[in-house]
Amino acid sequence: MNEATISLRGVFPPIPTPFDAEGNVAHQALAENIERWNQYDLAGYVVLGSNGEAVYLTEEEKVRVWETARKAIPSDKLMIAGTGCESTRQTIALTRRAAELGADAALVLTPHYYSGKMTPDSLVHHYEAVAEASPIPVMLYNVPKFTRVDMDAPTIARSAQHVNVVGIKDSSGNVAKLADLVRLTDPEFQVLAGTGGVFFAGLTLGAVGGILALANVAPQECVDIYRLFQKGQWDEAAELQRRMLPVNAAVTGGFGIAGLKAALDMLGYCGGPVRPPLLDLTAAERETLREILAEGGLL
Repeated sequence: MNEATISLRGVFPPIPTPFDAEGNVAHQALAENIERWNQYDLAGYVVLGSNGEAVYLTEEEKVRVWETARKAIPSDKLMIAGTGCESTRQTIALTRRAAELGADAALVLTPHYYSGKMTPDSLVHHYEAVAEASPIPVMLYNVPKFTRVDMDAPTIARSAQHVNVVGIKDSSGNVAKLADLVRLTDPEFQVLAGTGGVFFAGLTLGAVGGILALANVAPQECVDIYRLFQKGQWDEAAELQRRMLPVNAAVTGGFGIAGLKAALDMLGYCGGPVRPPLLDLTAAERETLREILAEGGLL
């Protein structure tokens, strides 16, 4: 049995990267956003995951974002750095750099460009190599809606056998798969729901927490779902989960990262523009989003 080296219990927002009007990373705004989120009982943050537009940042920009974030994140909250790259070699190098900058764990996206060759054996080999070389714990990151690579539960369970692979963010939205991951992996392996739409359901099936885009705009509500579940107040947790479903849909698959950033602007954070080729929301889309936030009790 692997002994967990880090606790991933609780709620983690995968935070966006704010840009200024010229398209540069707005470091002061990033720090101010984190300082505001620090008021909530979040377990930590994912910095430069999918919602951080990591694929659009240069390595130098990533390094500077991690530096800014680490300074703003208190020592009692984790910083999980998104370090996945297409090659194993580059992933190892970036993971080591994140560790040097104070990351507590690395969230490693599945390689996917040569998707037809991302077989179970190639993925397991990749994660074993990264885990062996990483000075910090490694988390698997399965997000098939972006990568078109969907690691199945047996492949994840094989990868999880390495002592330095401590958990997974599964963003497939497949509740049955979350249950299968809990069933097939060591009890110390930590499964996290990767979307707010299945957060409560995931907790009931053995997930220890969630990395949720929803937690950026509704941090207290996400923390409350987690706390209510822990207290056995499942009816209240389920009701809050249902109220948050339209909000979650809007800031994930509905309007995407542009919607998440627009929602943050409406709530007094700095969302700012997306980086092209992504497009910001239209005026009509913003109005629809505002109505959804109001109906969810956030505005």
